[in-house]
Amino acid sequence: QYTRPPVFRGAEVPAVLQSGDHARIARWRRWKSLVLTQERRPDLYARLQLSAADQKLLARREEEL
Repeated sequence: QYTRPPVFRGAEVPAVLQSGDHARIARWRRWKSLVLTQERRPDLYARLQLSAADQKLLARREEEL
């Protein structure tokens, strides 16, 4: 469970990571992983075969996770 500090290296820690809800944290981490891959490695993302769960996850906004 991540609770401290609420700001790390000048960036605010997402509320979901401070929540202690392990299922929500896992969903957020998977979502963030997919988003970063899409942004940083579009070549890999284009070849990626997303599961139905991943597609549904990507359709959500960060605030909904």
